[in-house]
Amino acid sequence: MKAKRWPLSIRVLIGVALGALLGVVGGDEAYLWGLRNDHLGQLGMLVIRLLKALAVPLILFAILDAFARTHISARSGGRLVTICLINVSVACTIGLLLMNAIEPGLAWQDRIGQLTAQLSGNSALASSNAVPAATLNPLKNLGAYIPQSLIEPLAGNNVISVVLLALLFGAALRWLKDRQGESDIADIRPLEGFVSSAYQILAKVLSWVVEAVPFAVFGLVAQVVGKTGLEIFADLGGFLGVISLGLALHGLIYYPLAAWLAGGKPPHIYLKQGADAIMTGLSANSSLAAMPVTLRCLRTIGVSDSSARIAVCAGTNLNNDGITLYEAMAALFLAQALGYGLGAGQQAIIVLSALMAAIGVAGIPEAGLIILPLVLSASGLPETIVAAAIPLIAPVDWILARLRSGVNVLADMLVAILLDAWEGRGSDREKKRSRG
Repeated sequence: MKAKRWPLSIRVLIGVALGALLGVVGGDEAYLWGLRNDHLGQLGMLVIRLLKALAVPLILFAILDAFARTHISARSGGRLVTICLINVSVACTIGLLLMNAIEPGLAWQDRIGQLTAQLSGNSALASSNAVPAATLNPLKNLGAYIPQSLIEPLAGNNVISVVLLALLFGAALRWLKDRQGESDIADIRPLEGFVSSAYQILAKVLSWVVEAVPFAVFGLVAQVVGKTGLEIFADLGGFLGVISLGLALHGLIYYPLAAWLAGGKPPHIYLKQGADAIMTGLSANSSLAAMPVTLRCLRTIGVSDSSARIAVCAGTNLNNDGITLYEAMAALFLAQALGYGLGAGQQAIIVLSALMAAIGVAGIPEAGLIILPLVLSASGLPETIVAAAIPLIAPVDWILARLRSGVNVLADMLVAILLDAWEGRGSDREKKRSRG
């Protein structure tokens, strides 16, 4: 009899605990034949890189296979966008209400100079994450999505470009399939077989790589704790706590209630069956890397393959509630700490800037920290203030980045559940009309 394996989520938590323990004990020094925690972190990052590299072609073939198997209408796309807009609106409302009601940044005003001097050494961390392509200009963002060749998006892991190409080719594939039998239409069954086989092979390879995620997490946590220690979190506890509260309210209260009341999936089903995907997103710091696990979890929850692939694969660039919520809250927190009062108009600009920038850097690691300077500048804060603010939060962004990714995974699952329920109700109405 085959022994029952522990769930992936439990194995990841064990990896986090052991990694933190080794980070505290080993620090940043060599402790075993020259081995350092930094080496373990580098090995762990290789697993995460492989996950992300395989996830992008999986998106391509998942969308193509979805078009080949089912008819995806423009109405489904409209429903997807509607659900995403509702979710991100709730996220921004939660963030702004918390920051304006509690005003946690005011507690930092007396210590802002001290903290800036203490953490100035982390400015390199913030600057190293700068990405020239990150911009709030929607036209520039749009231009970056149009590839110069069909190979370029896959080679560069440009998620949005891959999705656009997959939608175009998938629509063409469906058009040809619907017209099979006509004299001038070629037989596309061999192509369908290739697409289906490629998708299944990629999914299988990714499932093997996912098994190494707990070990990768162990190494990455050991590396980070070994470098920063645990003391820094006491100084930044207020910032970490209020942002975590906003993400928790949105991810663990709003999402389960929406999945239950509008999608018919009770919270214990939504959270328990999705635990593996959530923990993978948290540990890999990427909802993109968690995608194969998310699709598997949605299948267990009872969501149709077509709805799951539309929401998770085609909608992956829209389901960035975690980043948008973080940007709005972090910008207001830092403005309060630095003594800048932001009115309703400036707060609205922050929200719109966060939405545009989140889409513009989809799939980029540490995207929240990358686009925060852009959002702060858009709110009207001087460049010198922005430059001084980023190093303050860089030490705890490692934690917040993973919380953002976990929320994005929860968003992917919720959108799939709501879309499936909406599609099901629409199908039932069509059947009743046909019978009537």
